[in-house]
Amino acid sequence: MSGRTPGRVVVLKGGPSAEREVSLVSGAECAGALRRAGYDTVEIDAGPDLAEALAEARPDIVFNALHGRWGEDGCVQGLLEWLGIPYTHSGVLASALAMDKVRAKAVFADQGLPIAEGRLVTKSEIIAGHPMEPPYVVKPHNEGSSVGVHIVLEGANGPVRLGDDGPDWLLVERFVPGRELTTSVLGDRALAVTDIVPTGGWYDYHAKYAEGGSRHVVPAEIPSEIYDACMDYALAAHGALGCRGLSRTDFRWDETRGRDGLILLETNTQPGMTPTSLSPEHAAHVGISFEDLCSWLVEDASCGR
Repeated sequence: MSGRTPGRVVVLKGGPSAEREVSLVSGAECAGALRRAGYDTVEIDAGPDLAEALAEARPDIVFNALHGRWGEDGCVQGLLEWLGIPYTHSGVLASALAMDKVRAKAVFADQGLPIAEGRLVTKSEIIAGHPMEPPYVVKPHNEGSSVGVHIVLEGANGPVRLGDDGPDWLLVERFVPGRELTTSVLGDRALAVTDIVPTGGWYDYHAKYAEGGSRHVVPAEIPSEIYDACMDYALAAHGALGCRGLSRTDFRWDETRGRDGLILLETNTQPGMTPTSLSPEHAAHVGISFEDLCSWLVEDASCGR
């Protein structure tokens, strides 16, 4: 914590990504919390005129509540570095690495973290036939919130059908059965592990953000060995990517295989901050209120590290 005197905080929200609607909710929630904590807070819906809007708002700090491309992949971080404005969450390199799932997996593998077999393939390869034996997952290599994710199960007659407007390159990854676990890291501390139980199907976009789409069990009722491994792996992933502030790392756990069944899926450098989001629940579990969480992130904001 820097102990800086609270000044004007601009909350960036919305933006042009596929996760715009979620970001609008995250931004509104964070702005409300910061106002309650006593900060002079301005909200900006990020658009093509963002540089001009920031110049007019004259922020001391930017609270980055953007999700998805442009807001989570190093782009807006680079703009803020150029303008010399301290901002929350991870910097340019960590944001870019974490958002590119293929490069993030390479970093994780180099650190000995458990990842699923996968590779980058073209859309035409997927349309032509199974790129690997089912079951497998097809997903964009640079999106979040389960946007554009398809699961191809055993016995599928053919590969997934992709729309004409999708990306040309996608990540194909071995499907990992089992439970959905997630862990948040704040600074240099892993907070808690949640067992996510979707109310129907798998943990897709609807299950993440719709009211009643999933049930969150925190702390996860799992063996201590698995709980501790999630905490250790999340902290290691946060450090390996060079994250700062808040991150959240997602896992799948095939409990029939014990610790060998625990697989790290990805790390999110801009976790959701909506009423159904996981990181605020993790913070609350260790006694950090939503207002204190947002304030901590503001105090942790920096430029150039």
